[in-house]
Amino acid sequence: MKRTTPAPTDPWTDKPANTAHGSVPRPGRVLLGLDARRPSGAAIDLAFADARTRGALLHAVHTWSLPPSAAEWPFGVPETDRATWEDQEVQFLADALRPWREKYPDVPVVEDVLLLPPARALVHHCGSAAQIVVSGEPGSDCGEVVRSLLREAVCPVTVVPCTGFLSAAESVAE
Repeated sequence: MKRTTPAPTDPWTDKPANTAHGSVPRPGRVLLGLDARRPSGAAIDLAFADARTRGALLHAVHTWSLPPSAAEWPFGVPETDRATWEDQEVQFLADALRPWREKYPDVPVVEDVLLLPPARALVHHCGSAAQIVVSGEPGSDCGEVVRSLLREAVCPVTVVPCTGFLSAAESVAE
């Protein structure tokens, strides 16, 4: 009689491991949530290193919102103003990732700038991710994002503690 070893299961769902929540086993991509205006070098470095180890795509997500004064405009935000603000956010993200793109040239990166709340954007994109990497500190806005991800994400969430925000050049040099 042939004995088989049962497949490992996810302890929360009792479904086979790597197929929890109905997903199929896959290497997935690494989803990096960051504030490109105050990037955490440790979180970015961890995400790039993990993507390289997995041989996976790194999907970097930066979110932004319209300035509070935009709500007071009688006819909404002119498209040219919105586009200008979005272009600035795209540049912030590109600048934040540039040193790591140079350090990890073999890691493919998709940069995504979204006009959404951070938690909503990351939860939306986590379905095809192998892991989410974010930085967070208790009592900050990041803490709210982390709590939302821990409740709603369908993949592992890695939270890198904030120990201050360094410039990208300082972080890569460490």
